[in-house]
Amino acid sequence: MDARALLDRLVAFPTVSRDGNLELIDFVENYLADLGVSSTKVPNADGSKAALYAHIGPQVDGGVVLSGHTDVVPVDGQAWDSDPFTVTERDGRLYGRGTCDMKGFDALALAAVPLALARGIKRPLQIALSYDEEVGCLGAPPMIDHMVAMGMPRADTVLVGEPSMMKVVTGHKGGIGYHMHFQGFEVHSSLAPTGVSAIMMAAKLINWANEVNAENAAKTPGPLAADFVPPYTTLHVGTITGGTAHNITAKDCHFGFDFRIVPGEDIGDWQARFQAKLSELEAEMKAIRPEAGITADQYFDLPGLKPEQDGVAEGLARQLTGDNGTHVVSYGTEAGQFQERGYSAVICGPGDIAQAHQPNEFISIDQFQKGEAFIAKLIDTLAQ
Repeated sequence: MDARALLDRLVAFPTVSRDGNLELIDFVENYLADLGVSSTKVPNADGSKAALYAHIGPQVDGGVVLSGHTDVVPVDGQAWDSDPFTVTERDGRLYGRGTCDMKGFDALALAAVPLALARGIKRPLQIALSYDEEVGCLGAPPMIDHMVAMGMPRADTVLVGEPSMMKVVTGHKGGIGYHMHFQGFEVHSSLAPTGVSAIMMAAKLINWANEVNAENAAKTPGPLAADFVPPYTTLHVGTITGGTAHNITAKDCHFGFDFRIVPGEDIGDWQARFQAKLSELEAEMKAIRPEAGITADQYFDLPGLKPEQDGVAEGLARQLTGDNGTHVVSYGTEAGQFQERGYSAVICGPGDIAQAHQPNEFISIDQFQKGEAFIAKLIDTLAQ
């Protein structure tokens, strides 16, 4: 199957993060087996999802990992002009959920396998496909750890194919995210001081986030932060629910709270500062009603990607693309997780991140073809 046919097949699997991805993974496993390539699945705790990795070529170190995720974001509530799980070509674009983010690259990576086999590559090619990237990059760490523990030859380059318009991205922000639950104490709102409003106490934490954002924005950015937009760490609350009636102090308030942390700043320092603020607010709540409290369940912890001095991955990606610019992104990827485990990693993939998660998501045919050319050059390099 060529890359376009593979894209059609991959998009047809509705691998929204809240659901499973096993049908897609089984397809990939069978596709590789038909080429004579064995692969390894790494399931999640309940077996509803799995990552997959494979090694092609000689059993030596020094190869290249093509890394992608298999999950996509939902299409609920979005107005699509065509079936989001069928690739539709029009006006020089390939429309469909995941065409850009990032089944386009996954298809290119899988299409590289028969090319590598035909060329008789001298350095290995490795494929690494994860799950749950869209909900906190949860699936890559156990997969990478499994690759290392099983003694797979150590690659010296990881190319994470997130959409970057085939530019070489050498840095991204890290992040931490929490599911927050403020538990208050209900009383009639006319007696509000005798109760604890979970919503109004949560608002104090959210206001603290605004204050910290303003504080960070006023600072002179450090050398690793200066190229980011914005060039500082940000705190964010995207959704919030709580309360039962306008005249009752809210018993519960639930919301998400996350940090986007620039490279060069310690995630642990931000965690400590956050916990100190929670302790302060919880003490205030318990002084009124001991039953009140705060729960913060951390659901992701994503290391940033730091530019590497004379990085092997950067050097190879620049050689293949001809791109010598400086590029960083404010979103997080699995590249930081590979780097954290000792791999040299960069982001380089086809498509525009502005199309990711949008209704009528697409990848331009031109970008897809540039991705094919990139893969062909990579295989040529591995064959030398």
